[in-house]
Amino acid sequence: MSTSHTTRATLRQAAVAIRAMLVFTVVLGVGYTALITGIGQLALPWQAGGSLVTDRSGEVVGSSLIGQSFTDADGNPLPEYFQSRPSAAGDGYDAGASSGSNWGPENPDLIAAIAQRKASIAAFENVAESEVPADAVTASASGLDPHISPAYAELQVARVAEARGLSEREVSALVSQYTENRDLGYLGEPRVNVVALNLALDALDP
Repeated sequence: MSTSHTTRATLRQAAVAIRAMLVFTVVLGVGYTALITGIGQLALPWQAGGSLVTDRSGEVVGSSLIGQSFTDADGNPLPEYFQSRPSAAGDGYDAGASSGSNWGPENPDLIAAIAQRKASIAAFENVAESEVPADAVTASASGLDPHISPAYAELQVARVAEARGLSEREVSALVSQYTENRDLGYLGEPRVNVVALNLALDALDP
C-alpha cells in the first residue's frame, strides 16, 4: 500500500470520527439534555426548578432540598426558630461545598464536638443532655440535609412557642403538619423539613 493511499485512508477515518463526534455531541449533549429538561419542566416544574421556597412576600428564600442555619450574626441560635442539625458543608449548608466531616466515630475532635453540642442544646432547650437526639449533634453526610427527626422537632416546641407567644399545641400541630412519612411507606424514617416549618411559622405568627 502506497504512502499516499495510507494517508488518504487515515484522513478519511479521522473525518468520519470527527463527524460522528459532532453528531453525537449535538444529539446527546444538546438534544437529549433539552428533551429531559423540557419533560422535567412540564411534568415536575417545581422540582425541576430547584424546589425553591418563598416567604410571605413571594421572595425566594431557599430550597426545600437544602438546609439553612437559623442564627444571628454571631452564630447564636434564634429562639423563635426551629434549629437545623449541624452542617460540615463549608461554613454551614454551603451548596457549593457539600460534604460531611469525614471524622470516624472514635475521632477525638468529633467526640468533643458532639459533647459540646449536646451541652449547648440541652441548655438552650432547658432539658437533660440525655434527651438530646443524635441528629441534633451530628451532621449529615452531605452537610445539606434540611430535615431533622420528629423527636428533635418536638424537643424545640416549648422554646419556639414561648418565643413567639403561641401555644405549644399550635406549634406541635404545625410540626405534625410538616412531618414527612417514610418514602413509599417503608424507606427511611419520618422527618421534618426545618426550612418549610420555619416558613410556615413566619406565615402563622402575626
